[in-house]
Amino acid sequence: MSRITAGLLLLCLCCACSKPEPPPTDEPPEPQAEANTELRDAIQAPIERAKAVEQTVQEAADKQRAEIDAQN
Repeated sequence: MSRITAGLLLLCLCCACSKPEPPPTDEPPEPQAEANTELRDAIQAPIERAKAVEQTVQEAADKQRAEIDAQN
């Protein structure tokens, strides 16, 4: 009986000492198009408005600069 117990103990120790499995490869997750569209849209809306206003502000600055240069 002690031989069987010793054999099982040795088998358990050998299994516990085996190499760990390598971690899974770093693959990007599958895209989920519908998951966060509301959040993305809420974040992008002010950015898009600011980009649209940027051109208007630049044009006004250019016009003001031209008026100042014309007065000198």
